[in-house]
Amino acid sequence: MIDPHQSAPRFEVRLTSDSHFGWLRTRLSIERTMMSWLRTGVSLIGFGFAIVQFFERLNDMPGVQAPQHPGAAKYLGLALIFSGIAALLISIWQYRWTINYLWSADFAPIAGMRAGLKKEKMQSPVLAVAILLVCIGLFAFSAVLLRLV
Repeated sequence: MIDPHQSAPRFEVRLTSDSHFGWLRTRLSIERTMMSWLRTGVSLIGFGFAIVQFFERLNDMPGVQAPQHPGAAKYLGLALIFSGIAALLISIWQYRWTINYLWSADFAPIAGMRAGLKKEKMQSPVLAVAILLVCIGLFAFSAVLLRLV
């Protein structure tokens, strides 16, 4: 009889070349997904900053009618910049969770890790780039909010 208190493995891990290359394809797919999130976050941050700058310059031009809602462009720009930062933070969390899952003990044989060696993990610069972009986004948000530029 099966003991209900013991957890059964969800699947059987078989060490074959197919499973190893499937693991590699999944790992690289996660990298591509993270890079897509980076592009989206940078686009939102850049577009938000550009909207604010464009409408501020437009208001400074002679012969241009004053806007009905002078702060609307600033608020829209801040919302887009904030959305870009939020997208980057969510993607960092998702990336780290998924990578940690792929490097878990269940997949260590498929990943090609030898027992007890955590140094063998494939490192990628995508996380460092994401953190750098969050910092740039925070600077852009504060620059627009505090009118630094």
